[in-house]
Amino acid sequence: MTDPTHALSFGAAAAEYDRFRPRYPDEALRWALDGLATPARVVDLGAGTGILTRGVLALGHEVVPVEPDPGMRAQLAVATPGTTPLAGSAEAVPLPDGSADAMLVGQAYHWFDKEPAHAEIARVLRPGGVFAPIWNTRDERVAWVAELSRVAHLGDTSGDVIEKYGDFGPAFESVELGEFAHTTTLTPDEMVGMLHTRSYWLTAPPNEREKIDRELRDLFASHPDLVGRETVKLPYRTFVFRSRRR
Repeated sequence: MTDPTHALSFGAAAAEYDRFRPRYPDEALRWALDGLATPARVVDLGAGTGILTRGVLALGHEVVPVEPDPGMRAQLAVATPGTTPLAGSAEAVPLPDGSADAMLVGQAYHWFDKEPAHAEIARVLRPGGVFAPIWNTRDERVAWVAELSRVAHLGDTSGDVIEKYGDFGPAFESVELGEFAHTTTLTPDEMVGMLHTRSYWLTAPPNEREKIDRELRDLFASHPDLVGRETVKLPYRTFVFRSRRR
């Protein structure tokens, strides 16, 4: 089971999280939901501030966001008019059996207690329904991005994601993997703001936070690909792990 201190650390930075975290490419969301009629009933599990919810709504689907952190739910409600997030978790989804066509997870699957979560997700999905965790991972094939990850103690690397997450248990068919490329443009200050929404920084003691911020500023001031840049394109690899309920 994951550390709940880290899993529930984001609410204090909910507005910044919603502002700075990357969106999901439309093509990745379409691929995740391929084969489902529009509108499908989609549960956004671990919905956070609604970044994934808004992406799926824009494709014409009905979305039910489920999120355990009250600070994140409050931000989601503000940022996503007409949508009411439900209090709940992957292990306790407040929805009836077989009531969802799809359940998507953006950047949150690694917090789940896998065995009870898989059983609960299978309960809520109709037979043939889609379960698809999605990650935006930094493209660390780019040298300065790899250094950024090292300095800020960032997890969820592309290699980690591909290696760790490929089996959703006996209720699900084999997992298909889709990969999509995109970028987000940030100023150096916005990059620091985005990194302040990461669980490591949010739960670190003040001296560790100061050390990270100092090394980030040094990186922006010294790396040849970053020096003098008013904005920076941060490249991402978006991975979608798609499976269907048996």
